[in-house]
Amino acid sequence: MTDNRDITWHDYAITKKQRRNQNGHESFIIWFTGLSGSGKSTIANALAQTLFIREINSYVLDGDNVRHGLNKDLGFSEKERAENIRRIGEVSKLFVDGGIVILTAFISPFKENRDQVRQLVEPKEFIEVYVKCSLDECEKRDPKKLYQKARAGKLKNFTGIDSPYEEPVNPELVIETNSYSVEECVNKIINYLEKMKLI
Repeated sequence: MTDNRDITWHDYAITKKQRRNQNGHESFIIWFTGLSGSGKSTIANALAQTLFIREINSYVLDGDNVRHGLNKDLGFSEKERAENIRRIGEVSKLFVDGGIVILTAFISPFKENRDQVRQLVEPKEFIEVYVKCSLDECEKRDPKKLYQKARAGKLKNFTGIDSPYEEPVNPELVIETNSYSVEECVNKIINYLEKMKLI
């Protein structure tokens, strides 16, 4: 393990403000949280398409995709889930510093872990979006058959079944995907970003 006394922070020649000025927009994290099957990745990708059309630089970090690379060494215990979110938070902070809008789609079931990511960046740089969908509806959708496996006891520590999900207490946005279309959900987010003068 590296002794922190042996490492030194190096300031960058180009600032976050300069990168934002060059890109022509602010940079921030949109943190999509919700149960598996609630529509986090679907909404994040649809939003990314809308931002792309508007020439706003963004990138999607998806829970499954990240576990193929950066976090492939992590399992699904509570401790490993916390580490998963910690790493994603640090990566997201780098994107914000790089002047890019980062869209993260992670169940991130524990409030403490989400709050820790919020503390990594400045006010207004973390937008928590609760992708709200009932457990019953998520189980009906079950696109990856994960609920089916969890109910059969073949998948342990699955959020909503044998592991808790702590709903956001005061998120910036609540998107109800069992009541509104993908387009309507994206429009709600865009309206919020315009209202806050982030885009």
